[in-house]
Amino acid sequence: MKVLVVGGGGREHAIAYKAALSENVEKVYCAVGNGGTALENKCINVELTKIDEICDFAEKEKIDITIVGPEAYLEAGIVDEFKKRGLRIFGPSKEAARLETSKAYAKYFMNKYGIKTAKCEVFDDYDSALDYAKNSTYPIVIKADGLAAGKGVVICRNFNEAQKTLKEFMIEDILKGSGKKVIIEEYLEGVEATILSITDGNVIIPFISSKDHKTIYEGNIGPNTGGMGVIAPNPYCSKEVLEDFESNILNPTLLGIQNEKLDYCGIIYFGIMITKKGVYLLEYNVRMGDPETQALLPLLKTDFIKLINSSIDKKLKDVKIEWIDGASCCIVASSKGYPGKYETGYEIKIEDNIKGKVFIAGATFLNGKLITSGGRVLSIVALGEDIEKARKTAYEEIKKIEFDGMYYRKDIGA
Repeated sequence: MKVLVVGGGGREHAIAYKAALSENVEKVYCAVGNGGTALENKCINVELTKIDEICDFAEKEKIDITIVGPEAYLEAGIVDEFKKRGLRIFGPSKEAARLETSKAYAKYFMNKYGIKTAKCEVFDDYDSALDYAKNSTYPIVIKADGLAAGKGVVICRNFNEAQKTLKEFMIEDILKGSGKKVIIEEYLEGVEATILSITDGNVIIPFISSKDHKTIYEGNIGPNTGGMGVIAPNPYCSKEVLEDFESNILNPTLLGIQNEKLDYCGIIYFGIMITKKGVYLLEYNVRMGDPETQALLPLLKTDFIKLINSSIDKKLKDVKIEWIDGASCCIVASSKGYPGKYETGYEIKIEDNIKGKVFIAGATFLNGKLITSGGRVLSIVALGEDIEKARKTAYEEIKKIEFDGMYYRKDIGA
């Protein structure tokens, strides 16, 4: 079996790594991949970025399954194009992807199907948004409607912060069109959790819960990033929390997908807030999270490719997903200055005796060396009997990795 993974980050390295472990898989092509996938068993990087080129390659090479990593390709309709050509692909259609690519549409969907979520208003006019912000009780949350690489959500503690955010999003257009329309939302007090799940449109099966660490600095302060680390399972996701989630979020989401006739075979990422008043849905993502994927896939016992095939074939009701009994800790190492300006081009040195798994995100393989090329450079993932043991191992092992300007948070899972 031949597999094609679309994307080039840490998530895609983890997907390619897990796909390659399947005994039925002969080759894993990565478009475009990175320095990690270049070194991974069974994996081959291919320089393809345009949808028509990727489709042509899949036809020519007789690819059995294509797995889409980044949301931008889903928004651009890669799944629709593949299906037009009769090619097997794992991911939602362009229309279904709007659950992530338009936060305004996602809120409309949540409210229509009675999914528990924060109250909000939607604005595409700066003056109207500013007037609403003037009369709001703080803190409030301002969200860009479109895709913003994890940087389109700002918690504003006062009107000055709200005015600054609205101006940057709607007037200065720092998000290149994604913030021209905004959602202003009530602030929910609680603990965030992520629940990735898989669907075939008939059922949704949740994965193990996880906890992301979004801000750059320890103590959950500083600007948001794409994610600086993850622990799984999330210690706040009790049996009661998961039952609340299933009843008030997962089940009505499935009903909505079916009633709206959305073509959805893929991953649904539920970003939830656990509050004193119950569990609320913050957002949907329509693909695997990064770095949640890196933390979760090493815990997955079930053959990943067989699981994806069951989704595409609409046979998930017959599947029982099995997990390793234990916990995972993923620590992300970034370039100095990220998420602001940062330098690249530094050699990464990794000791041979490292335990756990290193997933490369922003690095290339040149002349026999791994060289930094991005903000989030890599992650180390360690497993253990519980979170504390996984965390202890991860922090011991990350000391065996070195590159100029390397930075990582010291409080992941603390």
